[in-house]
Amino acid sequence: MGVPTNTFETYAAIGEREDLADDIYNIAPTDTPLLNSIPRVDATFITHEWQTDTLSGATQNIVAEGDDATTDAATATTRLSNTTQISDKVPRVSGTVQSVAKAGRRDELSYQIAIRAKELKRDMENDLWLNNIIVTGSSGTARELGGMPTWIATNYSGGTGGSAGATGTTAATNGTQRAFSETLLQAQIKNCWDAGGDPDTVYLGSFNKQVMSTFTGNATRYKDSDDRRLQAAIDLYDSDFGTMEVIPDRFMRARDCFLVETELLAVAYLREFRYWELAKTGDSERVQLLVEYTMEVRNEAAHGFIADLTTS
Repeated sequence: MGVPTNTFETYAAIGEREDLADDIYNIAPTDTPLLNSIPRVDATFITHEWQTDTLSGATQNIVAEGDDATTDAATATTRLSNTTQISDKVPRVSGTVQSVAKAGRRDELSYQIAIRAKELKRDMENDLWLNNIIVTGSSGTARELGGMPTWIATNYSGGTGGSAGATGTTAATNGTQRAFSETLLQAQIKNCWDAGGDPDTVYLGSFNKQVMSTFTGNATRYKDSDDRRLQAAIDLYDSDFGTMEVIPDRFMRARDCFLVETELLAVAYLREFRYWELAKTGDSERVQLLVEYTMEVRNEAAHGFIADLTTS
């Protein structure tokens, strides 16, 4: 049936109010598992340093009755360092944007500050996982922290042609990618334990998290007939050397898997998160959000690195 003649419809009408919901929907992830889990410490200089030590190997220890005491050899501690990195976000809004009526927020600058703060935290998580070596910086050259792949040398497993990083100053070399397997995982957990570590968390990307959920171990998968749920994920992994939490991290390299002993990593802050208004140069307002931080790898032998995993 046709529309009757001279029926006035919305297509021709002028002055109708828009229908704009007073909400803003943003599904960009903001979880930063590593940053949220490891300890926070203070840094007092742009080069943040710490020391590691070890014990001599266990040997048969026999002393004859009445014998003179023999002095044991002492070894110096190892001094390590990482460089503090400055990261920032700078939102800027015009005076007009601040003044007009808006949907979903009253104050545009405050909204932009909140969004940029979340982005800054994501950037930090990303940079802690990067295969990026220490850059000490100079006038006009930014300092850069050494990311996790550049530290793990003792408990490293890579594909053909791959090699480990070292002391934050040598990047890991990518090798030929290979499928993630329970054999690779168990071997590296054993290596960490043999080196004296007790890793408590497995970090990996989404693809290999799903691969890990197919590991059988000694467990039997079953469907709960009462709540009709199929147990198809591994969130805790019981190894011969302890239970480990399994956490997918969106901001690490998809080809990497790390075994982490949480208390032997830390984020050191020279300057905590803060923001301030910048000088007004015209009809706009500008704010700088800034943090200065680095990563303290308290003893790299406590952690494990399974590199060069397939991602599809």
